[in-house]
Amino acid sequence: MKPGRVWLVGAGPGDPGLITVRGLEVLQQAEVVLHDALAHPALLQECPTAELINVGKRYGRLNPPQDLITEQLIHYAREGKRVVRLKGGDPLLFARGGEEALALAEAGISFEIVPGISSPVATSAYAGIALTHRELSSSVTFITGSDREGVEWSPESWKRLATATDTLCILMGMRRIEAIMQALVEGGRSPTTPCAVVHWGARPEQRVVMGSVGTIAERVREANVANPSVIVVGDVVALRQKMRWYDNQPLFGRRILVPRALEQAEATARAIRVRGAEPVVVPLIGIHEPPHPEAIDATLSRIGTYDWILFTSANGVERFMSRCFACGRDVRALAGPKLGVVGQKTEASLNRFSVTPDLVAKSFVGEDLARAVLAEGSARRVLIPRALVANETLPGLLRAGGAEVEILPVYETRPVPVENLHVLRAELLVGKIDAIFLTSGSVVDSLVEALGADALDLLNHTTLGAIGPVTLERARSYGLSVPVVASPHTVDALLDALEQHFGS
Repeated sequence: MKPGRVWLVGAGPGDPGLITVRGLEVLQQAEVVLHDALAHPALLQECPTAELINVGKRYGRLNPPQDLITEQLIHYAREGKRVVRLKGGDPLLFARGGEEALALAEAGISFEIVPGISSPVATSAYAGIALTHRELSSSVTFITGSDREGVEWSPESWKRLATATDTLCILMGMRRIEAIMQALVEGGRSPTTPCAVVHWGARPEQRVVMGSVGTIAERVREANVANPSVIVVGDVVALRQKMRWYDNQPLFGRRILVPRALEQAEATARAIRVRGAEPVVVPLIGIHEPPHPEAIDATLSRIGTYDWILFTSANGVERFMSRCFACGRDVRALAGPKLGVVGQKTEASLNRFSVTPDLVAKSFVGEDLARAVLAEGSARRVLIPRALVANETLPGLLRAGGAEVEILPVYETRPVPVENLHVLRAELLVGKIDAIFLTSGSVVDSLVEALGADALDLLNHTTLGAIGPVTLERARSYGLSVPVVASPHTVDALLDALEQHFGS
């Protein structure tokens, strides 16, 4: 990316996974990001070192004027910065990106336009509505229902549009929905024409109100639905009855607390969003260097003396390999010993370094790995790179089987102070957290410690899900009831178990 340039990037609507590959690439290299209110907050985590400036506009609030936004784009570009203007949907569809591009051109500022998935296209798809259909609609019109400065709103254009197109997609039309529907009827559109309003489309907060041209205004008022919404008018709306897919998932709209370390929480949050649920990421633990990292260097110097190296977590793999590279070594350092891992995620971490383990525990638990290693008959000296404090079952079984086991702390988990803890406590108390992911014993410890003396009472207002038997036992040791357990012990399996739990 060239410095002193502006990128007008479409974030897509709702689901942060809908941003384009190019849009994400540009965002990750940005130095300044001016973002809209409708761009998903998760996208801002992709540019942690950038200066973030909220220039979102919402009706009825004090909003930054467009001239100021354009001035900021020019100012930061002239400072030599890589500037991203992150806009909800597509930057050129009812988003004033065209005005910003023209202003940049007049100022002599180099710019690039990165298209995004437009909000009417995506929200109708997430509502299960096809905007065109071979038998129902061969035309679609996108139109804004908001005012243009200096131009008085008039129903005449709406009357002319009423029968000129099969499908109507109306953005920013909720304030005038009654007048718009009345104008469409007066223009010849039947009041029985199907109509839908999609509120916060492509997000776990999505709500779809169904009706007809003659009834939709009353129905959305009764449902207390306002902007941001897209209004869809046409026979294609009836397709939702069979095409609905997003908001009928078992976990749709559920709020799931993810209290694990931030490095791991991001991937978990993405998996949760795929199921239509909302991840509430509150890191309760952090991953840190061990107290004596130099011990890793000494171990690496004698790595060939071990028969086995056993990894029990992805963190262990990544921290061990990072230290290996920092000492001037590469994956050839692992050529001597055999390698064993617990779980698919740990195996995948090794694979990222182009290393294939010799042994993978079938049931993703340490006991299985210990038995398999001992069955090989070559476990005289075993090295286990892991957290400073961890479950002792694996090394205990190996020692009982006659192996000499060395524990190598390659990272340490520590509790993280919780920001706005009172908000979390309040949401737990009133049932606004539907489930909590318990992904390790340290997460359980930190969660109970953070919530304090009434932790058990607060946690009884939600559903707890444990990723495996070790985590389950830790939770039960505090007297917690855990009705959901993953099998196999992965995030996806835990989500499957939650779907089954809520579905039943």
